[in-house]
Amino acid sequence: MLTKKEQGFSILFFIIVIAELICSSVESLNGLHYVTKPAILVSLIAYFLTSSNHLNKTLKLLTLFALLFSLLGDVLLMFVHKSEGYFMFGLIAFLLAHIMYIIVFLKHRNPNKNPYVFTLIALLYAAMLFYVMLDGLGDMLYPVTVYMLVILTMAVTAFLRQGKVLPLSYTLVFLGALLFMLSDSILALNKFYKPLPLSNISIMLTYALAQYFIVLGLLKNK
Repeated sequence: MLTKKEQGFSILFFIIVIAELICSSVESLNGLHYVTKPAILVSLIAYFLTSSNHLNKTLKLLTLFALLFSLLGDVLLMFVHKSEGYFMFGLIAFLLAHIMYIIVFLKHRNPNKNPYVFTLIALLYAAMLFYVMLDGLGDMLYPVTVYMLVILTMAVTAFLRQGKVLPLSYTLVFLGALLFMLSDSILALNKFYKPLPLSNISIMLTYALAQYFIVLGLLKNK
C-alpha cells in the first residue's frame, strides 16, 4: 500500500514518463525530449533525497550516486546521433550506476540464500542474447560483454536480498533489477541486432519502471 506521499510522487512520475514517451515518439515534439527524459531521473533523485532520512548514510550516498550516474547516462545517450562516442560514455555511466546498486544490494545480502539456480538462468539468458547480437557487436564486443556481466551481477545481488529485508522491499527491488535487464536487452538488440518496432517506448518504459521500483523498494526497507 502506497502512502499519500508515495501516491503523489507516483502520479507526478508517471506523468513525466508519459510526457517523455510522447515527446520522443512525436517528431514535432522531439525538442521537448531533451527536457522530459532527464526529468525522469531528476524527479526520482529529488524524491529519494526527501524520503531517505531513515536510511543508512552510506546506503543513501551509494544510491544517490547510482541515480546520478544513471542521469548522466541518460543525457549522454540523447546525443548518440551526433557521435557514437556518446554511446560508449553512456555505457560507462550506466556501468558505474550498476556497480553502485550492486554495492547497495550486497549490504543486505542474505548469506543463507542460494544464488546458483538464478545465476545459471541469468547466464543462459545472457548467452542467448549474446549469441543473437554477436555478428553486430564489432568493436563493442568486449565493452558489451563487461556490461552484461555487471548487470547480471546486479540482478543476482538484488535476488540475494530475499529474507534479509522486508518482503515488499525485496520484491520491488528485484522486479526493478529484472526490468533493468529487460530494458538493456531491448536497447542492445535494437542497436546490435536489428531495429525493433516501438523500441524507444519499450526501452524507456521498462527503464523508468526499473528505476522507480528500485528506489521505492530501497525506501521501503525501514
